[in-house]
Amino acid sequence: MTPPRSSRRRTSRRDTGGSGRPRSGGTLRSVLPRARVGDPSTRHRLLISVILVAVLALSGRLIWVQGLDASARAEEAIAQRTVTRTIPALRGEITDRNGTVLASSVERYDLWVNQLQVDEYLANSKTADVKGVDAAAQDLAPVLGWSVADTKAALTGDAGFSYLEKNLEPEVRDAAIALKIPGIGADRVADRIYPAGSVAGNVLGFVGDDGAALAGTELSFDEELRGTDGKTSYERGAQGQIIPTGQQETTAAADGSDVVLTIDRDLQWKAQQVVAGAVEQWGATGGSAVVYNARTGEVLSLAEYPSYDPNTPGASDSDFLGNRSISNVFEPGSTGKLFTLAAALEEGTVTTASEYEIPYETWFDGHRIKDSHQHPDQQLTLAGVLKNSSNVGTVKISETLTPQVRHDYLKAFGLGEKTGVELPGESAGLVHPAEDWTGRTRYTTSFGQGYSVNALQMVSAVGAFANDGVRVEPSLIAGTRQADGSVRPLGEPESTRVISSETAGAMRALMDNSVDDETSSAAVDGYAVGGKTGTAQVGDGTYTASFIGFAPADDPEIVVGVFIFGLDTFISGNRAAAPAFSELTTFALQNQGIAPTGVAGRELENEW
Repeated sequence: MTPPRSSRRRTSRRDTGGSGRPRSGGTLRSVLPRARVGDPSTRHRLLISVILVAVLALSGRLIWVQGLDASARAEEAIAQRTVTRTIPALRGEITDRNGTVLASSVERYDLWVNQLQVDEYLANSKTADVKGVDAAAQDLAPVLGWSVADTKAALTGDAGFSYLEKNLEPEVRDAAIALKIPGIGADRVADRIYPAGSVAGNVLGFVGDDGAALAGTELSFDEELRGTDGKTSYERGAQGQIIPTGQQETTAAADGSDVVLTIDRDLQWKAQQVVAGAVEQWGATGGSAVVYNARTGEVLSLAEYPSYDPNTPGASDSDFLGNRSISNVFEPGSTGKLFTLAAALEEGTVTTASEYEIPYETWFDGHRIKDSHQHPDQQLTLAGVLKNSSNVGTVKISETLTPQVRHDYLKAFGLGEKTGVELPGESAGLVHPAEDWTGRTRYTTSFGQGYSVNALQMVSAVGAFANDGVRVEPSLIAGTRQADGSVRPLGEPESTRVISSETAGAMRALMDNSVDDETSSAAVDGYAVGGKTGTAQVGDGTYTASFIGFAPADDPEIVVGVFIFGLDTFISGNRAAAPAFSELTTFALQNQGIAPTGVAGRELENEW
């Protein structure tokens, strides 16, 4: 009888025959689950998706580069091809008061080559027997004055830019460019020249090789003189050639303005000759000469020796490249007595006829004061004190004033302050406060010791006597020249009344009385001369001799000062400087067209 289905025992593939172990002869593979087989369509879909994403990314970038970003990319490419070169402006001229050119920039050119292009010269010519570099060398050599071999060497190579010759004159540049040699070009540059050589070199200054102003008027008025550089931009090909259809833009240079000096070239030349002669004659280390119009403040000459040629400043000692007429300070010596007398006359404590007992030496509050030369006791008026240049008499006059009053007058005359002249490197000198005038200094300041000045300060201070008591600030610059030829002033000089007209007149008479128009070494033929000598010892043991004066004494217009520095021994201003004053003043009066007035020199009572 067959049992029911539900009670049958199911036998699996793993039937162990009731023992729980695999049957004999079975394998392990027969008992593991069968591996699942992947669906190939899934992998295909994934690969296609990745490819589509990449294609979309590349397409987007392509659209951006060629569409949305095309202008930016084009501008970047143009910028990489564009070259900008400077077109230098020409510096303005510097002229003297009459328009004579003292400094000028001439147009020059730097010739250059792109060696990669020269081989194209005459490449398309059907008649040329020689082409390329050889032909270019043959044609360019005579233009530059070179040998063909040297020219070929300069044109051969792989340099994209190389200078052939600098500072060529325009005619040479034009001839070189006319050959139309591929790769040959020229840049405009400026060469600064000084036609008068060393004349006014200390006033003009100079520029460096790069055109930068380094000294003098060139430096002080660099902003007016230098102008504004221009520029030219163009697209350049792979070998450096200009792309004819590319972008090109040129901004022209604006040349500088011309600066007009108050200096007269001929008078400046004469002043330099005169001061050089005096320095050489007396074995001094240097000298200065100033010619100044007391009415206008114009400096007609500011000369010194040794000086330099601004065309070749490097050939001179660096100590001589400045302007010692304003930078070198010294004690004025006896010329300083003028300010003591002027202060006392203005304050009313003395007159020109005041009387003094003058021994050779005397003592003031324990301090010994003596005159420069031994002499018996004298009875001198104030006029005689100045004529004899008595230190003792000057101290007696100064003691009618307080030190503070005398100090204030020195400052009012412009001493201890910069003159304001338009040159770099001016020294103000030094006038100590009155409270520091202690001991011997209280007395020595009355006769020009114990304070320091520069040459231009002294001449402009004496100019107050010549100009009716008014000191006019000295100036070297008349202005800038305009397109119509007129001169635009750069401002009016400052004027300061220091003393009254009456006192100024008295000072002119005293200075006139001090110079004997017949016998003095400072005399000027046909003119009455007023002036004062000065000699002072400086710290290094040397001496400075000077003479400052004017003519005609009754109606002066110009003041002349000659200063001789570095004298080994005491030599009076009357010997070392007065003859140079006479020679220079004679020339200056003729140069400026100042005729004699016909008024004889004044003689005052010098003794009582």
